[in-house]
Amino acid sequence: MKHKPRILVVEDEPAIAELIVVNLQHGGFHAVVAQDSVTAQRELDATLPDAILLDWMLPGQSGLSLARQWRKQERTQNIPILMLTARGDEPDRVAGLDAGADDYITKPFSTQEMLARIRAVLRRRAPASSSDVVAVGDLVLDPDTHRVSFKNQDLRLGPTEFKLLHYFMKHVERVHSRSSLLDKVWGDHVFIEERTVDVHVKRLREALGAAGAMVETVRGSGYRLTAMAASPEAQSGR
Repeated sequence: MKHKPRILVVEDEPAIAELIVVNLQHGGFHAVVAQDSVTAQRELDATLPDAILLDWMLPGQSGLSLARQWRKQERTQNIPILMLTARGDEPDRVAGLDAGADDYITKPFSTQEMLARIRAVLRRRAPASSSDVVAVGDLVLDPDTHRVSFKNQDLRLGPTEFKLLHYFMKHVERVHSRSSLLDKVWGDHVFIEERTVDVHVKRLREALGAAGAMVETVRGSGYRLTAMAASPEAQSGR
């Protein structure tokens, strides 16, 4: 029997939760509902889902706070998180991405949009097609073990940052526009904005620490990974 991806729906409004569950089931997913942060954590402790639909506004602990918490825990740091939010303004969307969310869905949303976004984050989570270890200078990435190290020190990257770095490392020194990165890294980017690339590049640099200088901003063009780290001034476009 084909595995049905398990989706944890963290939503405190019963009517919305029920509608989401019905549509997920019709879309070929297995849905589990939690109406607050305590229940959500209990579900996560019992069984890890393939993805999480997380409402921004929850009783008690907010969805934003939960996303940050789960991103810091090794067991849950790589689970794709999609924020459900009535906040459509860009600063709020960016705040969700900065908290560790992989994508956001603004209420009200269509069923097809929700299913498309979930399928997109699950595709991005899928293992990279090449299993060869890639190295650029002291930066090493192993797709099979999902590990990244710099000067033999392990680094912790989220799933989207990992895939973005893998693509950069496979095409070192090449300049990539935001639209080309959306196409190559995100795949189906019909719902993703170019601003999302900037957020994930920022998160990638932060996760890389000292190696973050290898990811350069090329003004007016996009980004590139270089073995020769640029001066801080060269990166000021971020």
